[in-house]
Amino acid sequence: MQSTVVVIPCYNEAARLDADALLEATRASAMLSFTLVDDGSSDGTRELLETLRAREPRRFSVVSLPQNQGKAEAVRQGMLAAFAGSATLVGYFDADLATPLSELEPMAAYFDDPNVELVMGSRVKLLGRNVSRSPLRHYLGRVFASTASMILGLEVYDTQCGAKLFRNTPSMRSLFEEPFSVTWTFDVELLARLSALAARGSIPAPERSVVEYPLRHWRDVSGSKLRPDAAVRAVGELARLWHKYPPGRRD
Repeated sequence: MQSTVVVIPCYNEAARLDADALLEATRASAMLSFTLVDDGSSDGTRELLETLRAREPRRFSVVSLPQNQGKAEAVRQGMLAAFAGSATLVGYFDADLATPLSELEPMAAYFDDPNVELVMGSRVKLLGRNVSRSPLRHYLGRVFASTASMILGLEVYDTQCGAKLFRNTPSMRSLFEEPFSVTWTFDVELLARLSALAARGSIPAPERSVVEYPLRHWRDVSGSKLRPDAAVRAVGELARLWHKYPPGRRD
């Protein structure tokens, strides 16, 4: 695997973050390191992250936000810090490791194609794939993905999977320079920004520069911080993105 930094945003994750899995991943690959972001946690998350950094300072760095700013901003700050390093690939995974770190290597393999700038994990239930997702979340996800595809003007299956890997280039870094205008659906805004880059000729068209990788393993993990009103908020955010990034006018 090419040298890779994985950003993990954390908000009150002291009970869920699998520190042993992170350490094991660094032992398995000398090319892997982590940027851990504490998003103003009020439990023992910051102490846990600092313990990891003290144990393996060359493999773990910590970004501490003074107050809770939400996942979108935590990811953005962590990605900017990671892009500033020398790693070839920079990505982010959810703190619950619903997507296991073993998926990094097959995702990274797609970057052998020089046109590829982004590889997205995609939760697709296929024969030979172990994707365990509640039926309700699956069907709500399909409705959301269909709406996001219409907004983006792209045939994308799963915008919201919390496993994405980027080539470390100025173009990809630029996607994170401005704060996101939404919170729950920032992954959709990220793809809209990427489409705008392609429209300006900075990168190949998304059909060539973005790959959706059907994950071999994914599972629902208890303790999600999504509230019951998240679906309603997501609809409002998608409407906002439709007005901000209308298809055909992203240059």
